[in-house]
Amino acid sequence: MRRINIPVIVVLLALTAMQVSAQKVTKASSTVKMDAFINALIKKMTLEEKIGQLNLLTSDMAVTGPVMRKGYMEDIKAGRCGNIFNAFTPDYVRKLQQVAVDSTRLHIPLMFGFDVIHGHKTIFPVPLAMASTWDTAAIEYAARLSADEASADGLDWVYSPMVDIARDPRWGRVVEGAGEDPFLGSAIARAYVHGYQGTNLDTDSTVMACVKHFALYGAVEAGREYNAVDMGPRRMFQFYLPTYKAAIDAGAGSVMTSFNTINGVPATADKWLLTDLLRKKWGFKGFVVTDYGSMAELIPHGVAADKAQAANLAMHAGVDMDMMGMAYSGTLKELVKEGKVSIAEIDNAVRHVLEAKYKLGLFKNPYLRMNDDRAKEEIMSPDKLVFARKIARESIVLLKNDHDLLPLKKTGTIAVIGPLADDQRDMIGPWSGAGDWHKAVSILQGIKSAAGNQAVILYSKGANITEDTSMLRQLNSNGGDIVPSDKSPDELIKEAVETANKADVVVMCLGESQGMTGEAASRADIRIPACQRRLLRAVYKTKKPVVLVLSNGRPLVLTWENEHIHSILETWFLGTEAGNAIADILFGEYDPSGKITMSFPYAVGQIPVYYNELNTGRPRNPMQKYTSKYLDIPNAPVYPFGYGLSYTHFTFSNLTLDKNIMRPETPLHISVTLTNDGNDAGSETAQLYIRDMVASVAQPVKELKGFQKVFLKKGESKTLHFTLTANDLKFYDQQGKWVYEPGAFKVFVGGNSRDVLERDFRLEK
Repeated sequence: MRRINIPVIVVLLALTAMQVSAQKVTKASSTVKMDAFINALIKKMTLEEKIGQLNLLTSDMAVTGPVMRKGYMEDIKAGRCGNIFNAFTPDYVRKLQQVAVDSTRLHIPLMFGFDVIHGHKTIFPVPLAMASTWDTAAIEYAARLSADEASADGLDWVYSPMVDIARDPRWGRVVEGAGEDPFLGSAIARAYVHGYQGTNLDTDSTVMACVKHFALYGAVEAGREYNAVDMGPRRMFQFYLPTYKAAIDAGAGSVMTSFNTINGVPATADKWLLTDLLRKKWGFKGFVVTDYGSMAELIPHGVAADKAQAANLAMHAGVDMDMMGMAYSGTLKELVKEGKVSIAEIDNAVRHVLEAKYKLGLFKNPYLRMNDDRAKEEIMSPDKLVFARKIARESIVLLKNDHDLLPLKKTGTIAVIGPLADDQRDMIGPWSGAGDWHKAVSILQGIKSAAGNQAVILYSKGANITEDTSMLRQLNSNGGDIVPSDKSPDELIKEAVETANKADVVVMCLGESQGMTGEAASRADIRIPACQRRLLRAVYKTKKPVVLVLSNGRPLVLTWENEHIHSILETWFLGTEAGNAIADILFGEYDPSGKITMSFPYAVGQIPVYYNELNTGRPRNPMQKYTSKYLDIPNAPVYPFGYGLSYTHFTFSNLTLDKNIMRPETPLHISVTLTNDGNDAGSETAQLYIRDMVASVAQPVKELKGFQKVFLKKGESKTLHFTLTANDLKFYDQQGKWVYEPGAFKVFVGGNSRDVLERDFRLEK
């Protein structure tokens, strides 16, 4: 090898320093240019035009496509509306943009936003499913492909990622998040932001991310949508706020306020949250938008008497944009006249919105993301469908596989039974936005396609999604399309049992409809619906081997199913390529590698149940009465955080620390051997946890601090390396300071949060 001498190294270092310096100068120059442009524009604007930039209105969707209400169109022409959501397709948004650019006095372009939660037209797995991949690179790429499609369809701005930490699966919106852990959730939040925004927003293929719901929305009491949150500052900062901070640090351009109150103050009116924390402490430079109508909802919250008071509270709190609340547009002008809101406050909010439009390149080219040729090229392109199938496979979690029933052989007769078997709509899940469910692959289609002529495939519906008439009314009144069978429940079950008796193995496709999860879809009973449970028990009595394939958007209570059913696959809602991906796993074309990111409880009464709990002063001891436990069920969940099986088998061994005494300035290096000692190739996710044994504030029994997803061939071993720094050992003390304390620690490594190897070390100053 040619030796590089010192002068060459010096030159290389100097060149690198010059490049970094040049980048800083370019960025600073760009900021100066942007500031000058926006300062000049704000000086030209009337008060009405400024208020218009703070107003976000919706387009509607008719049978023929998106349409704009006549009154809203007049608002655009008059400059009373600066932003639109629920509008897409190049032709439609181009027409709206032309109105804003050509008809308004200052020609300020509109910004177009939409709910792109897990894909735009090509629908990927729901976020809770993608989190189960533990593959942040894949999640970032899914966001990148989503941005390609959304931007090609005329969108500038997407209402994602949702980064709310959630420990209560009754809450329907757990489907939109990454689960219960702040470390993993933070890594996934960064991945989404980087995927959407790329390195430069001023391109035709990037969109601005919107972090939601700020803040603590995943901790609503009783798991009930829109409910209150009551939480002390230490829990807030240690467990619930890190994901938002991670997304902000990753450069997210906007933040959406949450519907909930936080200790009595609605987030949309919380100055401490939106100004003191978000802007002053965290340094956020983007703009803040409300969730749908939440500014006007300050009235029923009981903190505002009318829209004028609501707008006043929100403006002082730090809200820049009002989404469909009609509070800013209807009252700000009068509030300025009354001296309750200053022009400087309005200018500050307008500046944040105009900066976003500038960074998105809209002043340079208002039609940047309105290209028919790009739309034809990008939307549902073959590469996106290939990736949708790949990430759907990786999202599937094998919860149980007794006697190695899976993978199935493509021989004999296979019965596919259940209301979700021949169902395309539910495969793309809730919040599927512009996705076309007619293009989704059902489970039955996927199985038939994979089996070809090699196996006989029988089908029976067996049950409706639910027989709960009250739930059906609510689901269908909210745009659902659940049509119960004309046959009675008994007739459906009889047909299913007859079908099962003709088969060698039964694949039961059960779970939730897409409308049973997501926004406004909290459930007190999170078992599989009763009519489906009756069907499952009837088929179980045939004594045929049963594979349970679950489609759902939350952890379910599966106590009976876990005790009786041979194999259970958690497939969530996998998107456009759902059926193909499920068939790939069922027939062993790919090894399941997903790991759950929310614990599955034994019973609803156990909720909230999560892995990073405190130990209590009387830890569970079944031999002693006066300890922290239930009389009728274990404390632990059925399936713990990080859990997921494989068709092969992995063993962890030789957990080694490079030292027993760690000092703040010296990282701790950890190694462990992972061996695939099963019969097939596969992927395992090694998870690193720690526990602070003695601290001034009680610490969780485990906290995730690292993970690696590793592919190993049959018989292959690999030494994995992790590093812990003093920063990884920090927590919030009683004074609210982010500190580490010397003392005893444990480190754990394993394939889930329960089954781990452990070693001890000490941190000393």
